[in-house]
Amino acid sequence: QVQLVESGGGLVQPGGSLRLSCAASGSTFSINAIGYYRQAPGKQRELVARITSGGTATYGDSVKGRFTISIDNAKNTVFLQMNNLKPEDTAVYSCNALISLRIGTQDYWGQGTQVTVSS
Repeated sequence: QVQLVESGGGLVQPGGSLRLSCAASGSTFSINAIGYYRQAPGKQRELVARITSGGTATYGDSVKGRFTISIDNAKNTVFLQMNNLKPEDTAVYSCNALISLRIGTQDYWGQGTQVTVSS
């Protein structure tokens, strides 16, 4: 089994920055891709950013140029640097990882972390 543990959410003023991290732990696994989705009240879940173990990143249109995703393969950890935050970035951010195990490839989710952008 694999666990994803998230940290770094909170309250920030518009224009501020936050850094989220998500660490994968377990035995005998490798990360194919890992990233974040978010869901605001009354809205559908959307991709924020995703990165492969090889470093190829994909971003949602609404965060391009403001957010940066990176991965530390040695620590099985992904980081999401969020700059110039806007009130519309307020949502629950959930880490998602596509992980290869001996039994096959499986999809995992973290517990979610609240990000609130407000003055």
